[in-house]
Parts: sequence; C-alpha cells; structure tokens
Amino acid sequence: MDDAALESTFASCERALAGGGTVDLRALGFWRAVARVKREKSLRFRYAERIARIDRSAFAQRVPTRTAAAVGVAVLGLGTAVGVLLLGAAASLGHPWRELVVLAGAGALIGATHDLAHFFVGAALGIRFTDFFVDVPKRKPQPGLKLDYASYLRAPAAARAWMHASGAIVSKLVPFVVIPYAVAIACDAWAAVVLAAIGVISIATDLLFSVKASDWKRFRREMRLVR
Repeated sequence: MDDAALESTFASCERALAGGGTVDLRALGFWRAVARVKREKSLRFRYAERIARIDRSAFAQRVPTRTAAAVGVAVLGLGTAVGVLLLGAAASLGHPWRELVVLAGAGALIGATHDLAHFFVGAALGIRFTDFFVDVPKRKPQPGLKLDYASYLRAPAAARAWMHASGAIVSKLVPFVVIPYAVAIACDAWAAVVLAAIGVISIATDLLFSVKASDWKRFRREMRLVR
C-alpha cells in the first residue's frame, strides 16, 4: 500500500464515520493501512494522530458503555485491594471457608490485575489509555481499557508487544503466587490443587486460543516488526 492508497483509505474512513452509524473499519481497509504505517517510523509519526482519531471515533460509535480510563484504573485497583483483603481474611477462618475465600481472593486478583498490568506497563513505556469500557454487544461482555492509538504507534514495536503480553503474564502468575500463601495458612490440599488447575488451564487456553485471537496474537504481531 503506497502513500496515495494510505491517504485514500484514511479519507474513506473519515467520510464513513462523519456519516454516522456503525462503521466497519476492517472492511474499509483501515487496519491494513495501519499495518503498513507500523512498518515505517516516519509514517507512524506522520499518521499517529489521524489514525487515533479514526480509531477512537469508531470505538465511540460501537461502544457506548464507557468512562474515563482513570475511573477504570480506580475500579481495577479496588478489585485488587478486595482480592488482597480476602486473602488476608481467609487465614482467620475455619475450613472450608478458608479455602473458599482464598479462591475468591485469587479470582478477584486474576480479574483485576490483567488490565492493570496493561495500564502500568503501557504507562511506563509511553503508551496511554483513553477509556474504561464494557463491550456490551458481545455475548460475554468483558471490561477493558481503550488504547490511545497515537501514543501506541509512537512507541517502539517491542514496547507495544510487551504491553500486550503483560496482562496475560500477570493473570497466569496469580494462581501460582497464591498457592504458597494457601499452604502457609494451612488450607486443605484441594484448594492448592484448584489454584494449580486454574493456572494450568489458563496457560493451556492461551496456547490454544490467545495466540490466534487475543493478547499473545498481538504480542507476536508487534514482535514481527522489531528490528
């Protein structure tokens, strides 16, 4: 895709978005154009803001359930705190509540730290986020943080890759980190087995599916651009 095709593609996307309604950026060739831009540093800086405006406009039309990224970080931070408090409280409980509360605490940590890892690693590498959202039209709505695509494009490919990987890495580590704590507070063995099973299943799921459709797919995509 040459420079003229890039201009034409971005202009087509802008016209479609100005017309209102839901716009399929992929069908308009937007993401193919973005892939071309990523391969050349001068293009990334030339088109970063324009791509970000198109991306965010399409996002705003498609995802009405959203708020500021800072609100999302606060919510996720609260979820993390709840997880830690549950783990701390479990030590004073009898069986089987001790084990159940440990599992609940681990679940809260897994759910909250995934996007927090994206946020903090991204922030450390110069990548910002604009919104916290729940993609309601999906059959299984999940919360997420929306990238500021301009800062994303300006970051080196390796930084973009590790930002994507960070959430998956942290969420996979949590069950294994909680296991020694569960043993230390004398949880029954089945709780440690459940935590280990959660960790193993999560890793297996990533190997089977995430490399094709989620964080690890994005990680591999960006790493291919590292020179």
